[in-house]
Amino acid sequence: MVKGATPQRRQVLTGLAAMGATAAAPVRRPPNVVVVLADDLGYGDLGVQGSNLIATPNLDRLARQGVRMTDFYAAANICTPSRAGLQTGRYPIRTGLAYEVIRASDTNGLALSEITLAEALKPDYATALVGKWHLGHVAPFWPPTKHGYDLFFGLPYSHDMKPLSLYTAASGVELTQEDVDFPRLTQRFFDRGIQFIEDNRARPFFLMLSLTAPHLALNPHPDHAGHSRAAAYGDVVEEIDSQVGRLTALLKALGIDRDTLVFVTSDNGPWMEGSSGPLRDRKGGAGWDGGYRVPFIAWGPGRLPAGKVSGEIAMNIDLLPTILALTGRPLPGTEMDGRDLTAVLMRGARSPHDELILFNNEKVVAVRTDRWKFVASSYYRSIVLPLAAIRGEGLFDVRADPAETYNLASLHPEVLKDMRARLDRARATFEPLGLRKP
Repeated sequence: MVKGATPQRRQVLTGLAAMGATAAAPVRRPPNVVVVLADDLGYGDLGVQGSNLIATPNLDRLARQGVRMTDFYAAANICTPSRAGLQTGRYPIRTGLAYEVIRASDTNGLALSEITLAEALKPDYATALVGKWHLGHVAPFWPPTKHGYDLFFGLPYSHDMKPLSLYTAASGVELTQEDVDFPRLTQRFFDRGIQFIEDNRARPFFLMLSLTAPHLALNPHPDHAGHSRAAAYGDVVEEIDSQVGRLTALLKALGIDRDTLVFVTSDNGPWMEGSSGPLRDRKGGAGWDGGYRVPFIAWGPGRLPAGKVSGEIAMNIDLLPTILALTGRPLPGTEMDGRDLTAVLMRGARSPHDELILFNNEKVVAVRTDRWKFVASSYYRSIVLPLAAIRGEGLFDVRADPAETYNLASLHPEVLKDMRARLDRARATFEPLGLRKP
């Protein structure tokens, strides 16, 4: 206080002092973002999700320190369309990549007109995709540096496809390739991702760690081989867990853990091995949750709450709008199916989705609301089986029966009517967008 000042002058000086204090307060920078996307990791493969054969202490700790979502879906029950949905925030059928996966002999890919997460974060973020791309490996769709990534280090598609090489591309740098050392592939991905973090620690960065494991074939690192009670599959998952622990330890050592958001999920359910937990079916299973529902953990100390579990419905198409909201970036102008989950993650709010649409290739096969799931299609002995043909359309109370075991259609005719109408609307909206008409 200035001695002898009038009340009016004291008020002005106090206001100026407050303004000075505000101006001197540090402005928190936009958060870094790391997405760890596993390949074929099952809903039940983590300890925190019920596994008693695979040890995942680091992922379990992230879940305890962050937010875990129990009803989180991939955009498809197979790889390419799921990844297209995650990258764009749109149902894959809008991108032209809803049908099957891209094979080594294919020439299609993610259109350059699609806005990826990396492009949406530009120019403020350094961006890298390390690992599996699987969204087109010929021009003009290749390499991922055509889609907003400053750096690409990884594979063009799944590691069981041939021919296979490990590629490096950077902005303005020619694409190079090298042989693949399968047992050390996951470690190479984390090594390169960690180098990217260290190189960009002083500025906001976005790292997509797009793993090829635990997709078959299983090639455990020598340091992990033979350790898991779940054999080679468990060894591979435990290595992923160990590397995630290494990554978060680095963030803490660099002093940027409180400036970083980490998301962990999978591109679809488990394939020939792995656990879908209490869910029915697995990767590629038409309509049933085991192919679509996947683990999801969001970790951001000081930015996201700790120890929260949410049962709200969400999908990997929500990552783009959620990350943009958390980083203060505007949505792209494309038609968006994903929704911002910020309120769900931070305050335990209800899902912004009234329903989620599940596709099998370019066909709508199921609709999920908060409580109910309507399943219209399944597989039987290699045949796609329209359940209506055998009066078997399924209405399931997935809150009470996550295994989709008991069809409650006869008990809830009004719910059945509503869910069937939702399915019909979704088919009328989306199936005409398919490139492969029946």
